[in-house]
Amino acid sequence: MTDAHERLASLEHELVRLRHRHDIAMSAFLFEEAAALGREIAALEKELQAMAARVPPAPQPPTGIVPTLTRRRAQRRRAG
Repeated sequence: MTDAHERLASLEHELVRLRHRHDIAMSAFLFEEAAALGREIAALEKELQAMAARVPPAPQPPTGIVPTLTRRRAQRRRAG
C-alpha cells in the first residue's frame, strides 16, 4: 500500500469517527458542537475527494481458481 492509499484510509477512518461524534452531538441537542463537527467533516470530505481523484485505485490481490465440488451421478439400477 502506498503512502497516498494509507492517507486515504486514514481520512476515511477520521470521517467515520467525526460522523459518529456528529450524530451523538445531534442526538444530545448539542447543535453548536454538531455544527463545528460538520465544518470539519466538510473539509475532510473535500480533501478526500481531491486526493481520491489524483490517486490511482489500489491494485487488487490476485484471485486464484476456486475449485467446485461436483456431485457424483447416482447410478441407475435397471431391473431385469
